[in-house]
Amino acid sequence: MEDNQTASTATDLYGVSAWGQGLVHVLPNGDVAVADPAPEGQAVPVSLPSIIEGLNERGIATPILLRVESFLNIGLRRLNEAFHGAIAANGYKGEYRGVFPIKVNQQAEVVNRLVQAGQPYNYGLEAGSKPELIVALAQPLGYESLIICNGIKDDEFVRLAILSLKLGFRTVIVLESLKEFEIVKRVSEELGIKPMLGVRVKLTQVVTGKWASSSGDRSSFGIGADQIVTLVDRLRETGFLDCLVLQHNHLGSQVPNVIDVRRTVTEACRFYTELRRLGAPLAFLDMGGGLGVDYTGEKRASENSVNYTVDEYAAAIVETVGYALDEAGHPHPTLVTESGRYVVALSSMLIFDVLDATLYGVPQRPDLTGDEHHFLPDMVAIEDYVKPGRLQECFNDAVYYRDEVRALFRRGQLDIGQLATAERCFLYIVKRIHTVIQENGAGEALSEAMESIVDYYHCNFSLFQSLPDVWAIDQLHPIMPLQRLDETPTRRAVLTDITCDSDGKIDSFILGDGIHKSLPVHDLEEDKPYHIGVFFVGAYQETLGDLHNLFGDANVVTISLTGDGGFNIEHETEGDTIAEVLSYVEYDPADILADFRKTVERAVARGTVNSAERKALIAAYKDSLGGYTYFE
Repeated sequence: MEDNQTASTATDLYGVSAWGQGLVHVLPNGDVAVADPAPEGQAVPVSLPSIIEGLNERGIATPILLRVESFLNIGLRRLNEAFHGAIAANGYKGEYRGVFPIKVNQQAEVVNRLVQAGQPYNYGLEAGSKPELIVALAQPLGYESLIICNGIKDDEFVRLAILSLKLGFRTVIVLESLKEFEIVKRVSEELGIKPMLGVRVKLTQVVTGKWASSSGDRSSFGIGADQIVTLVDRLRETGFLDCLVLQHNHLGSQVPNVIDVRRTVTEACRFYTELRRLGAPLAFLDMGGGLGVDYTGEKRASENSVNYTVDEYAAAIVETVGYALDEAGHPHPTLVTESGRYVVALSSMLIFDVLDATLYGVPQRPDLTGDEHHFLPDMVAIEDYVKPGRLQECFNDAVYYRDEVRALFRRGQLDIGQLATAERCFLYIVKRIHTVIQENGAGEALSEAMESIVDYYHCNFSLFQSLPDVWAIDQLHPIMPLQRLDETPTRRAVLTDITCDSDGKIDSFILGDGIHKSLPVHDLEEDKPYHIGVFFVGAYQETLGDLHNLFGDANVVTISLTGDGGFNIEHETEGDTIAEVLSYVEYDPADILADFRKTVERAVARGTVNSAERKALIAAYKDSLGGYTYFE
């Protein structure tokens, strides 16, 4: 097969052209590569295996969370340009001021670079807690940038937000309840500073998608229509109504259907015009989060895809708000969105290596002695009719014979040797069926059954630490091998992690023809690395990870692409050592080292360990305390 044909075949198999957004490519040599699509797609793609090799030479081992600097800017740039374009196209008379919700990715490297890249757009930040507000106030935001304060707020939170106004920050305290206003009122009067206020309105419109429960009037936060008038009256009677400048609405997260966006914005505009009619000097309409990422490339309204582009999303909001406010006779507000997932999801990828494999396919026909139970030669004889048109029959027969042998073993009528041979016979027939399916295809029912009999590729990462949404809410991310794509993958595998938990596996994959329960992979080669990449993991994954089995953060590297096929390291954060992870769960590394020394010394006293062994034991223990939590 020609190199270009091979790359095209691999691109189609893994659906790269559908989900890759011009950032991920398959090279003719079979490597997966990344490239900045600007300017005009002329940049030379950089091989990910070559990047991994270069990092390894520098002493940076997998698993690695790899950020590409320009990818971090792409979502932000596309979002702002989409709104600016929609404002111009629709004759909208207001502006756009996006903010990044720090909760989506709280890492300093990410927030700092987003603030820097967002300065030309007066891009701001959203803080949902006191620590996040502390982060926001340390950033060199533009004069017109907003800091939106959401979440439950105590006196300290409110005091800091109000005081920040004296420094020139445009910090808006979004009221989540009637009680919260009383805190704001008291602190404001103590300080003698009027705040900038917003109100989070509970809309009745419920969106579709995985996070539908976070929308509508049963959502956790905000003020419903029954309390809005009460709040406005309270603001008026206390002299704070002139502080109410922003209306906040939350569409939901990863909204899959653009029609939901239009309907929700329409309802938000009704609240906005009514609040202005009641005397609130609103000037900002914040539509919160919701802008989705097309993880699968399906371009349809589903949990991991969306049926719109960022341009269509911006146009839907701008057009809907413009019409509604014109009709009501009110000036166009400054539009705000908190599109965190869209901005950072593309920015990073998790790369790990495969350590070993449990294979469920025997390539060689098992030798039978003639003394076995007749079910065994009956099973092997299935090979004679493993042909297109009879594959389902072959599979059914193989399952029947295997299950009968297992039943005989359980009843004590066959020994373990015959059971083992029967299992090998079954896997041999399965391998033969797989081979014919690859060449000729199979019916849907058989394909689904065969996908349950796949290999396990054991990988050097923790699902719970690095990809928590994959485990917890069945989030899909594009996943594929990073090398040898000039070869046809001959195996299908589920990816298991390095933890000892049976839930630590990935068994749902995006391929070019849909979602599958296994990933096409190659046979592992002795002493040669085999790397897997999980793409578009920049949103939430770094923040939500836990310490399951005490596996810590992976190494994190930010690179820039030079445009000529090379890369530079811009920032590096070493992954957690074992000592650091232990300290997170309240162990003192010095104390446990001292305890271990005592244990070794007792062994010396008993005579089971000599002095040289004592030295080696303590040295090994100390080395491990300072080592990476993952396989080295």
